[in-house]
Amino acid sequence: MTVRVLVVLAVLALTALLGLWWRARDGRFTAVDPTVLAAAHITAAEAEEHATATTRTHEQIAPGELGAALGARATFVQFSSEVCSPCRRTHQVLTELVAEHDDVAHVDLDVTEHLDLVRRFGVMRTPTTLVLDGHGAVVGRMSGASDRRHALAALDAVAPVPAAPAGSAAPAASPASAASADGCPDACPGGATAR
Repeated sequence: MTVRVLVVLAVLALTALLGLWWRARDGRFTAVDPTVLAAAHITAAEAEEHATATTRTHEQIAPGELGAALGARATFVQFSSEVCSPCRRTHQVLTELVAEHDDVAHVDLDVTEHLDLVRRFGVMRTPTTLVLDGHGAVVGRMSGASDRRHALAALDAVAPVPAAPAGSAAPAASPASAASADGCPDACPGGATAR
């Protein structure tokens, strides 16, 4: 009988440790490997040069895929589901952060309406938030409920976009950047909501 009690206690202890580990990881920012990020930026330049989205790698997201303009510094792309209370808390945190920073955007996507992006970026749970730089390259992700501390850490990890050299032409505004005050002209395609 004592062996059974010891086994049960060991299983309970292991379960408690796994639960604490999982909770500690929840919402924490995980940066993308810098070599992968450098390759994504090279591809972004080529894509702009050729004016086509087909040359973009899986490490990038174009504004057209989101149905909203990218933030000049960063964009939080949140994958949510309808029955997810941590998604609502994360949404609120990111909305408040975006209200404080003019160069940051937040796009909340329903996983059921964006299965192509879910598969492409290996989204296994909601909420999962991809953090994009000003060029649309994925610089990291947060899985699970994120609080303000996690969101600020992710924002700090995004390097500001360098200013264009004097005399160079500014990039043409995309249709999504000509959006109304709510972030989208009329309604965002695919159920996206811009913040």
